[in-house]
Amino acid sequence: MSAFRFTSRSIRKGFLATSTAFSLLAVSASQTYAIQEQEDSASLVPSNALVFDDTFNLEFVASPQFIDDKTVVYARQSMDIMTDSRQSRLWQVDIKSGEHRPFIGLDESLSQATLSPNGKMVAYTKAVNGRGQLHLYYLDTMQSVRLTNTSETPRQLTWSHDSKSLAFTLFTQEKQKPIFTAMPSKPEGAQWAEQATYIDAVQYRGDGRGYLREGFDQIYVLPVEGGTPRQLTSGKFPSGGALSFSNDNDWVYFATPHQEDYALNPLSSDIYKVNVKTADIEQVTDLEGPEGNPTLSPDGKYLAFTQLNDRKLSYQNGDLVVLELKSGNVTRLTEALDRSLGKFEWRRDSRGLVFSYLDHGETKLATVNLKGDIKPIDVTLGGQAFGRPYTSGDFAVSDKGDIVYTTASRTTPGDLALYRKGKKDTQLTDLNSDALGHKTLAQVQDLSVVSSVDERPIDAWIALPPDFDSSKKYPLILEIHGGPHAAYGPHFAMEIQLMAAQGYVVVWSNPRGSSSYGEDFGNLIHHNYPSEDYNDLMDVVDAVVANGYVDSDNLFITGGSGGGVLTAWSIGKTDRFRAAVVAKPVINWMSFALTADAYPFFSQYWMADKPWNIADKLWKRSPLSLVGNVKTPTMLLTGEADYRTPISESEQYYQALKLQGVDAAMVRIPGASHGIASRPSRLIQKVGNIMAWFERYRKEKDTE
Repeated sequence: MSAFRFTSRSIRKGFLATSTAFSLLAVSASQTYAIQEQEDSASLVPSNALVFDDTFNLEFVASPQFIDDKTVVYARQSMDIMTDSRQSRLWQVDIKSGEHRPFIGLDESLSQATLSPNGKMVAYTKAVNGRGQLHLYYLDTMQSVRLTNTSETPRQLTWSHDSKSLAFTLFTQEKQKPIFTAMPSKPEGAQWAEQATYIDAVQYRGDGRGYLREGFDQIYVLPVEGGTPRQLTSGKFPSGGALSFSNDNDWVYFATPHQEDYALNPLSSDIYKVNVKTADIEQVTDLEGPEGNPTLSPDGKYLAFTQLNDRKLSYQNGDLVVLELKSGNVTRLTEALDRSLGKFEWRRDSRGLVFSYLDHGETKLATVNLKGDIKPIDVTLGGQAFGRPYTSGDFAVSDKGDIVYTTASRTTPGDLALYRKGKKDTQLTDLNSDALGHKTLAQVQDLSVVSSVDERPIDAWIALPPDFDSSKKYPLILEIHGGPHAAYGPHFAMEIQLMAAQGYVVVWSNPRGSSSYGEDFGNLIHHNYPSEDYNDLMDVVDAVVANGYVDSDNLFITGGSGGGVLTAWSIGKTDRFRAAVVAKPVINWMSFALTADAYPFFSQYWMADKPWNIADKLWKRSPLSLVGNVKTPTMLLTGEADYRTPISESEQYYQALKLQGVDAAMVRIPGASHGIASRPSRLIQKVGNIMAWFERYRKEKDTE
């Protein structure tokens, strides 16, 4: 259960994910920015503080990889103010000299770049007439060639070991036959209504994808000389995700549920292999619980993959597992770790792996050998969360064991740095000093909190407004993360910085249920959400107020997805907040269970039984059940195309608040799915509306 993001086979950070691995108010961004010039706010806002326009100036590092031991290539992501989108260009850095220059297509947005095993070519995708197509770049001649003309974007680009072919996945559509076939022909020139759409699939719509076409991801292979992609897999179930060639290049390993009722069993997945020549398929694993991300060792003897001992808990940590192909022996390498796993890579000597994991709100690195001996690496990843301070990070390992990684910073997005054992880390890029170096940013401090429920330690962090003066009193915003099984940390986040820039102290935390603290901590809210996580959050607010620089008459609360649930729950429990913004929430667990896109997962892992069998229990945990207590002025904020926590949840709460006579407003973001801040202008709209609502209800401040 983490921030409500879901795919059919993997559960990742989102209001959905477990760690096996959710306008009626006419306030524009310019109106919100004008708040800074109001007389009652001017004393708290320095002239060089962040403004909304700065959102378009940020750059991020993604997908680093070694071209050789001396050169790192990465995707340099920037914001395009004209298209309101994130653009991705490939750049390279010379490790020794620090020379930094474009790699491929300076003026083109590229993605999925991956180096061939022989080091001579880079495969990547680039949009052609609105569709992503597979291209090849030759390093010696600096020439590019287009390889595909497919109706869908090739994904999971994977090289054969001899660099002669590429495997990838393509969404392969299947034609759906209507149940009614006797529709009369319309007269020539007649204008009839559009034909009805017949739906009988379990998964018929997805957040960010809308109503789904009938079809599945399938595996294809293509020689680097070009030609027609050849389909290797078929069936009424997805065959995709990470791919890995066998050492002889005859087989491709992949994970699939391999059953037509897979959608009703959302965590079912085993590893198979498909023969490149014959398309014969063989099952490789058959463990209890899902397996995924198969990756063959460089010597071809071992297959590493992730595996979950599925116990139908809302929060579950999977393991990194190794299968010795010759003997069939399986070794669980990270069973003792009890942490959410991220990316992993084999060491070049095939004696172990490097992997990332979450710990206390941060992304860490470690090595593990084939016996399961884990050794932490003194590296913290981060810097890739755009809006809110979620955990993030990426890395790559060179042939000689050096590691390039995205850095974690409290005041800037991530750069690239180099780790070499026994040497001081070297920063390789500096992408944001031009945009942020002359700005006065909010400083982020740690805050230790002890839960009043059971004396558990709760991690929290505070962003202090620019030019903070502890002798003054500042309004406070409590910002609550989604998931609820996700994790915040001491990371740069544009939304937090923009809030602090307008003179607010902002606090965020990891209450019980958050990931990165182990399964016991995460499952304190299993079938019990919301519950004492509310108490943890109030303890966090009390701890900040006790510092003496917060105006206790000007407390505000907001959160999105799972944070929206807890915001609505909190204002049903207390009147201490001057105003609230409830973003993309679940308000009624019964209606959510039967309207959300990932309803098979929610009904099995978040609920003890089918929703109609436990309606009383679901109502007890629904924020709507407390609406009769609410007096706090409340804004609802949701994307109109949100299918994870559908906008009908916000509409229920809005109408209930109006019936109660509570000051309420609703902001609908056109075209936005659950990730309402996924585009720069939408992030500005989100924060701008939140701040305008809080300013409306903010009492005159005492700054003496």
